[in-house]
Amino acid sequence: MTLSVIIPVYCVEATLDRCVESVLRQHVDDMEVILVDDGSPDHCPEMCDQWAAKDQRIRVIHKANGGLSDARNAGIDIACGDYITFVDSDDWIAADTYRPLLEKMAGIDILEYAIADRLSLNDHIYDDINKYWLDERVYTHTYAWNKIYRRQLFDDVRYPKGRIFEDIYTLPQLLRKAQRIATSSHGSYHYWTNPTGITATADGNALTQLLEAHHRSQMPIDDLYYMYLVNIQIDVWERTGNDMVLPKRKVRIGAIPSQYKFKARILNSLGLKALCIFSKLLHHFKKPSQL
Repeated sequence: MTLSVIIPVYCVEATLDRCVESVLRQHVDDMEVILVDDGSPDHCPEMCDQWAAKDQRIRVIHKANGGLSDARNAGIDIACGDYITFVDSDDWIAADTYRPLLEKMAGIDILEYAIADRLSLNDHIYDDINKYWLDERVYTHTYAWNKIYRRQLFDDVRYPKGRIFEDIYTLPQLLRKAQRIATSSHGSYHYWTNPTGITATADGNALTQLLEAHHRSQMPIDDLYYMYLVNIQIDVWERTGNDMVLPKRKVRIGAIPSQYKFKARILNSLGLKALCIFSKLLHHFKKPSQL
């Protein structure tokens, strides 16, 4: 078996068929599609079974609701492929994406490909995992689903159950086990933005989890990455008022793009807490007038 495609399923009646159809159109015969019904209370369990009856490449797991990480882990536990990839059940894959990517996997542990209207990538191979992390700004797109992984990377790695932004906890673990990473301009993952989803509605506690996951990832942090984390810290402080999670650091002004320089100067001269207060005041005064 070449490829295992793991699709967690929960309350996606409107999008499940589109998702599964897009995967089956990949012209990969040596493939299994694992639909993980995560205790969905609608008609998704029956829809999964109907798909399995129509295509022998499809396997179905019915389980009690445990969340996205738990559903992915259930799929990993039974996956038989040499490689694993994930698709969220409200998303879809552009035609003829997987087969050309699989042809690039010789000697590659993780291959990342483009996300429609969100992320473009060039064809490149990285033997230095830290260089991949920083040069590609991977910390801004740690998503599980626009990547193909060598199955062995998951031998002792699973997604953390009950965590929000679970990808940032898991991808660094996989990267530390990988020897060679590739990026590809081929193919396209179509991400559907859910305005009521967990990411779009993340509160202060969820963003705190995100910041702590980045902080504990043990991945290298350059000045640009640090300023990315500063923006998350500002959001966390505005929502919670809690003490700073992010360690203090001086930023080299010349090492960052112009849009970060003003914040960096305040950060360097007055500190992170002062920057949070200033950003909150600035945000308040920029609100449209009530006419």
